[in-house]
Formats: sequence, structure tokens, C-alpha cells
Amino acid sequence: MNWLAAHRHDRRAPLLLLLTALLLTGGVYALLVPAPAVAASTASSAEVDSGMKLFTANCATCHGTGATGTAAAPSLVGVGAAAVDFQVGTGRMPAQMSGPQVEAKPVQFDQDQIAALAAYVASLGPGPSIPTGDQVDPAQGDPATGMALFRTNCAQCHNAVGAGGSLSQGKFAPSLWQTTPTHLYEAMLTGPQSMPVFNQATLTSQEKRDIIAFVSEQGGTQPGGLSLGSIGPVSEGLWAWVVGLGLLLGAAVWIGAKSS
Repeated sequence: MNWLAAHRHDRRAPLLLLLTALLLTGGVYALLVPAPAVAASTASSAEVDSGMKLFTANCATCHGTGATGTAAAPSLVGVGAAAVDFQVGTGRMPAQMSGPQVEAKPVQFDQDQIAALAAYVASLGPGPSIPTGDQVDPAQGDPATGMALFRTNCAQCHNAVGAGGSLSQGKFAPSLWQTTPTHLYEAMLTGPQSMPVFNQATLTSQEKRDIIAFVSEQGGTQPGGLSLGSIGPVSEGLWAWVVGLGLLLGAAVWIGAKSS
């Protein structure tokens, strides 16, 4: 106590207090921040070797030897198995041409080859792993909660019911109706192209499953009435207002013409 009293007016005291506060803040953050999902080391060396050969033959031209990236394509070190499973499993990769956005197309590899490519890329650095069946099971999600989460986080791009929509500079948010639950989860986890990453701090595993349950119940179906292209409640309401008002004006003109 005598030492503290003697040094409390020292010019270095504020700096010492600041450093102590920073260390404490960093320590608390490290303890409380959710750990990122990383790929488990379950792939065999033979699978990794097979994936490396597939990568060298089909992907290294753009992504570089060792997947370290080139001017044509980014590095894949640390993207994880989930990113590979999504991009290759939806046919977006290998890309056929450059453009504002890489579009989905027929898948070029079978499931074993996709798993091998994912295992190879996962071996290059830790990253999100492919989700389990339980994580993507729509039956374990709540569609009502998923609807609220989807309209808060996803509807601005994908439309209120996941029908898709246009973005800027020639890009677009695709329809989600034909996307598998696994690929939906992987897209939220990895943030492909213009999509943001929804990590565990943003959307928990259960919340992702709730969103999957909501999207799975849409599927392009219309519970009643005209679909009007499923372009969302605001646009649909405007369409109904214009048509309804037009019919009322037409009726008023017809009645006026008949009476005169």
C-alpha cells in the first residue's frame, strides 16, 4: 500500500493502467468469444492425396499450386471443407467463365470426389467443416422462428420467401427453393460471393436450422390465391392496390357514362 501511495502520481501510472485494462479486456474476450467451427481431422491420407490430384488437375490453374491463390482466384487456405462442398457440390466450381457472379450449373464431380477435394483443402488450414445431418435437419427446426430470422437477415437479398432477387453490378441472390439443407447451412457458414458470413456469434446452429426449416417449407408453393411471382409483401401489396384502384376507377367511369 505504501508503494502504491508513493507511485500513484507517477507519470507512468496512466500507461500502466491502460495496459492492464487492455490485457484484461483481451483475456475476457478470448474466454467468451465463440470458437469458430473447424474441420475435424477425420479424412484419411489416401483421401487427401486423391483430393490433391483432383485439385492439381482441375483447380490449380486458377487457385495456384497448393491453393495459395493467383490473380485469377483467391487462396483457399483456411476456407475449410464446408466451402469446398458448397462450391463444388452446387456446380459453381470449377467455374466455366469469369463474370459478375459464378452461377450454379450441373455438378462436375461425384460425391466421393467432392469429399476428397474438401479433405485436401481442409488439410491446408483450419476452417468450417461440413455440417452433420442433425445440424441441417429441418424437422429439428422451428419454421416460425426461422421466418423471423430469415426476414431479418436474408430477405433483403433473397426475397421474403427465398425466391431470389437482383443485386447491383449484375449480381443476384439465387432462389433457395431447390437448395439442399446442407448447402443452405454451408452458405450461411462460409458466405459465398456477395453473401455475408453468419458465424456462431451471428446465428447459432439452432437458428440456422430454424432458417432451413422455414426455407424447406416454402419450396415454391403458394398456400392460397395468386403467387404474383412471390416478389414480396410490399410489391404484392402495391400491385393489388394499383389493380384494385384501377378497377374502382373503371367502374366509376362506366357508371358515369351509363347515367349520362
